[in-house]
Amino acid sequence: MIHEKTILYIEDEKEIGDWVHQDLRERGYGVIWLTNGDRAVDEAASCQLAILDVMLPGLDGFTVGQRLKKQYPGLPILMLSARTSIDDKLQGLQFADDYLTKPFHPDELAARVEVLLRRSGAPSAEPLQLGHLLIYEKENIIKNRESGEEIVLTGKQFHIFQYLLRHLGQIMTKEQIFESVWGEPYLDGDKTLMVHIRHLREKLERDPASPEIIETIRGIGYRVRA
Repeated sequence: MIHEKTILYIEDEKEIGDWVHQDLRERGYGVIWLTNGDRAVDEAASCQLAILDVMLPGLDGFTVGQRLKKQYPGLPILMLSARTSIDDKLQGLQFADDYLTKPFHPDELAARVEVLLRRSGAPSAEPLQLGHLLIYEKENIIKNRESGEEIVLTGKQFHIFQYLLRHLGQIMTKEQIFESVWGEPYLDGDKTLMVHIRHLREKLERDPASPEIIETIRGIGYRVRA
């Protein structure tokens, strides 16, 4: 099973917290969601990144962030705030690595998270080995173990493969995959996913006509064998 990157997320607004927590988990992250900063320093010990809302009950996000940075200097911190004043941003960026103003799109949050994780230079976990593939999940890198060459996927190809990896060994329906990757309802007969799977196999498989990595489950969908 792929090791998750774990994010400490502190947000007291339930509606925002629910969708950010769910979105990050769907993207493959582990998430520890707190509604205040009381346990932040303890919980951060097992995390690779912290996302903090500025307006929190009790200790505000600036105070929590400063304590985290003092205890864990290498921990990337992303501040979230509905406050747009330049003074607030400058105050946050004295210790934080990035500052995102509410409201924001989940794709922008995810992109900033990925950049901070790459930049942090935390040691990589052992790669997941699938047949002739080595998958470095933290860096989003896939290599052919036999040739040593990196396999470059398009965004959609990577998201499809990442989704199947998150459900390693499980049969995932075409509907589940399509709706997770494209964020839209799957229409019966739509060939979009099938075309992407074919192109994905051309890059990943030794023999795309006889796939060993991405298995077709006839009439249902696909799976990556554990």
